[in-house]
Amino acid sequence: MSDHKLSSRLFSTRIDIPTDVRVQVVSILNQTLAATLDLKTQTKQAHWNVKGTDFYQLHELFDELAGELEEYVDLVAERITALGGYALGTARIAASNSILPEFPFEAIDGKEHVTALADRFAPYAKHIRDAIAKTNDLGDADTADIYTEISRTIDKRLWFLEAHLQASPAKADNGAATTTKTQKTAAVR
Repeated sequence: MSDHKLSSRLFSTRIDIPTDVRVQVVSILNQTLAATLDLKTQTKQAHWNVKGTDFYQLHELFDELAGELEEYVDLVAERITALGGYALGTARIAASNSILPEFPFEAIDGKEHVTALADRFAPYAKHIRDAIAKTNDLGDADTADIYTEISRTIDKRLWFLEAHLQASPAKADNGAATTTKTQKTAAVR
């Protein structure tokens, strides 16, 4: 049976969402399942392989991120089956259906891994926000609520990753603090 046939296969349920809506929502959820599984395994790839002075901090952060993603894998898969759908959650299906690019295997130090993950969390976050709108438009408030829950955490985690990549704007190229116009004015007084 092809993935397409499985993704549109519905089992009977007493949930009062029309069949045509459930088919569409299950399809969206299966896309999310693939991306979430892929993002989780890419995050574990970073967890296992990060090196450098921030090793321990990033190793722990990446493991925490992967754990949260694992919870979302289960949440999404169970919503699919609650709607009478068939959850497509094998590694092969996830890899072939994910919206995310492959992890850069040349990444070694912490900054490279953080950048790679931020570059994957951002499109994942967009996918989740798009899914909120789509499932809401389809009239499935419960699924939209699940996506909203995921979105809040993913946006926060993207912020955590990006914070590692942002330098202080008050630092010059040589690392010395720069003097702002306000500081100069205060010093003259």
